[in-house]
Amino acid sequence: MSRWNRLVAGCVGLLLFGAAVDRQAVRAEEAVEERRPRVELGIGAWISSGETKWAHDASSIPGLGNPTSKLTYKDVGTNVVDVVGKFWVTPRIFGRLNIGGAGIGGGRLIDDDYASGQRLISSTASDIQGENMWYLNADVGGRVKEFANHRGYVELFAGYRYWHTEHRAVGVGRLVCDPSFFNCTAPLPPAGQTVITNTANWHSIRIGGSTEYRMTRRFSLLGTVAVSPISIIDNKDIHHLRSDLKQNPSLSMVGYGFGADADVGARLMIVRNFYLNVGYRVWWNRTVDGHVTFHDATGSSQEFPLTEFQSFRHGLTFGLNYAF
Repeated sequence: MSRWNRLVAGCVGLLLFGAAVDRQAVRAEEAVEERRPRVELGIGAWISSGETKWAHDASSIPGLGNPTSKLTYKDVGTNVVDVVGKFWVTPRIFGRLNIGGAGIGGGRLIDDDYASGQRLISSTASDIQGENMWYLNADVGGRVKEFANHRGYVELFAGYRYWHTEHRAVGVGRLVCDPSFFNCTAPLPPAGQTVITNTANWHSIRIGGSTEYRMTRRFSLLGTVAVSPISIIDNKDIHHLRSDLKQNPSLSMVGYGFGADADVGARLMIVRNFYLNVGYRVWWNRTVDGHVTFHDATGSSQEFPLTEFQSFRHGLTFGLNYAF
């Protein structure tokens, strides 16, 4: 068992133990007036893995398929540091700011190319050795329902998310090569040479709701669900080995689509106003329309439909919160 899995298992065990100890005490407890904190601060981690993939249609060029190319970046074990602050403007209205970031190391890029009839003519694999991911969520919201006997609440919110991911792929390994299209005996670049740098920036409007339900005086269940009816992707690729393409960027993409995210978990009050949280988080964005522009080294450009751009990240969360 990895150290991260042992840590999460320990947190879950502590939550369950606290719930069991507290269950009998809450039955004898009478409802008392609750004093709501004005500020809640938290720090934690998101043990996540992610995937970014995109495809385009250049079948207007004779002999090429639709999609013409599909690139999939998969990273593993990205440990995100996550901080959050929630500030009550009035007893019912709040603002919230959430920032997270991590270095990305480990993973793989698969680059597939297709001829007409969707015949796979090339497939290569590269290692991912960086660079980074970070995000910012800024929300405003309000409490719309209080459960009886201070059992919990329902809140609604709306806000903005900026989600930046950069992958640096190094080395090339041939998986499939059609000699009628490519020189399959040409030497490959050194294993440590950077071949593609991909930078994806999502800008999203979020609308959602959160709830907390107290099973006992100390133990609660938490949930947040949000949808992004408008998500815009601004992506740039540098193909470092392509002499026919301009460098920085070689390709640029713009598209719009939608997304969704969810957090579920549990909370244990260790001492008054000090909490331990454990949960699971999922983020997902994808386009419905867009275009990709190839920037030639000569200064000209070609534009093709962007048939897919999708980002997905999920994993365990845990952290500590303090309210005052």
